[in-house]
Amino acid sequence: MRLIARALCGAARAAWRESFPLDGRDVARWFPGHMAKGLKKMQSSLKLVDCIIEVHDARISFGGRNPLFQETLGLKPHLLVLNKMDLADLKEQQKIIQHFEGEGLKNVIFTNCVKDENIKQIVPMVTELVGSSYRYHRGENLEYCIMVIGVPNVGKSSLINSLRRQHLRKGKATRVGGEPGITRAVMSRIQVCERPLMFLLDTPGVLAPRIQSVETGLKLALCGTVLDHLVGEETLADYLLYTLNRRQLLGYVQHYGLGEACDDIASVLKRVAVKLRKTQKVTSTLSSPTTLRPPETSCGPSAAGCWAP
Repeated sequence: MRLIARALCGAARAAWRESFPLDGRDVARWFPGHMAKGLKKMQSSLKLVDCIIEVHDARISFGGRNPLFQETLGLKPHLLVLNKMDLADLKEQQKIIQHFEGEGLKNVIFTNCVKDENIKQIVPMVTELVGSSYRYHRGENLEYCIMVIGVPNVGKSSLINSLRRQHLRKGKATRVGGEPGITRAVMSRIQVCERPLMFLLDTPGVLAPRIQSVETGLKLALCGTVLDHLVGEETLADYLLYTLNRRQLLGYVQHYGLGEACDDIASVLKRVAVKLRKTQKVTSTLSSPTTLRPPETSCGPSAAGCWAP
């Protein structure tokens, strides 16, 4: 497989784009009513909270986090959980941790909630954080109340369900899904541990009202954090193709039986559509032959999901 990838890489490298054109593109704002209401509700619930767990996608560790969280959620003890570690390249894991330490965030953990990797470390870390901080008017309470926050679709609800599996041997308490916007309200407390007695508040994913840049928006959309159509499905697929080629991740070539790497998204989409039998017959009125073309949504509901090699 590596020899094939190297051969493909050498043959196609000369034709690959050196940069992705971002001029003239725009990322639509996505800050619907439930997000604004959710953020206000989170603020009003802070007096009941001992610690904040912020969940983010490990694939975009440095991008897309909501700066409003730090501004509006006060000085509560803060644990950053970089979830979906199984989908991320963790060669630079130590550098990522050092980067956050340089920003004053010293409590960072990588997790995979699907397989419960590193989940058992969370309760001891939270217990230590709460124990070493001043609990204000909650000093007499024996149980811990933890608020789980983050941008959409990074695994907040999955984290709660994973903690319940590990510590209570119980099933799902919150709905999860592959698209942003599953949780739309700050929910009641959900128990995740008996000793110590710990409850978590699940909250809706909240993006910043303005996404930092077009490229950040593309990365968020590729990770399923922003709905595809807000960026544009074909633009999203093109950016993914550009990224895969630039990083020499050519598994898509063999996965779709393309024969060779290609940097033209229209050509690749047509070949993938034929491979997946997602074509439409189009008869020209000027000539008799019938041609095949991919339908408008050849990648299905999620471009990111379709393109994963």
